[in-house]
Amino acid sequence: MRQDAKAERQAEIEETAFRLLLEKGYGPTSMLAVAKAAKASNETLYRWYGDKTGLFRAMVERNAAATRKALETALREEADPLAALESAAPILLGMLLGERSVALNRAAAADPGGELGAALAAGGRGAIKPLIEAALERAMAEGRLAASSPAEAADWFFGLLIGDRQIRRAIRVAPLPAPEEVSAQAAAAMTAFRRLCAPQASARAAQSRP
Repeated sequence: MRQDAKAERQAEIEETAFRLLLEKGYGPTSMLAVAKAAKASNETLYRWYGDKTGLFRAMVERNAAATRKALETALREEADPLAALESAAPILLGMLLGERSVALNRAAAADPGGELGAALAAGGRGAIKPLIEAALERAMAEGRLAASSPAEAADWFFGLLIGDRQIRRAIRVAPLPAPEEVSAQAAAAMTAFRRLCAPQASARAAQSRP
């Protein structure tokens, strides 16, 4: 099979797996169930993905790929770092609160081996945080933000942006937010982040310490 045809078929299979995951949950979404629903052979799925964890790892990577590409565009080196964060925040929050990310988080919680959780962390925050840190480092170098390190500033950024929203979505106590709600939440988080990391605020806090 040609590589482009294989990639297209894998996308179809993973789309089917997402549909089953949303409908049935992690346990019943077996390799055989996905193969039948996607009209593929079970042998093909095992050859391409190795096992169920491998299939879900590929789904994690596919779910994060579009967001990572958009973030890479927004956070490109020549961009104004704070304007880039403004652009990136709703993209990131929308992905994290979306149905697929929430379904994958529920699946990771149901995976007793923890392998899916590790893949989710690596393909999600592990891939995105360095992009955020790079923008924050540039903003700090320009004197526009203050923190002890870009890593600390990134943790504050994630905390203000996401808070407990993803957990509340995962445990089914919060609905899927509308795009305008995501935009409003991201804007509020950025306002709070700018205030928290303002150089003047940092200097005043340092002066007040004994």
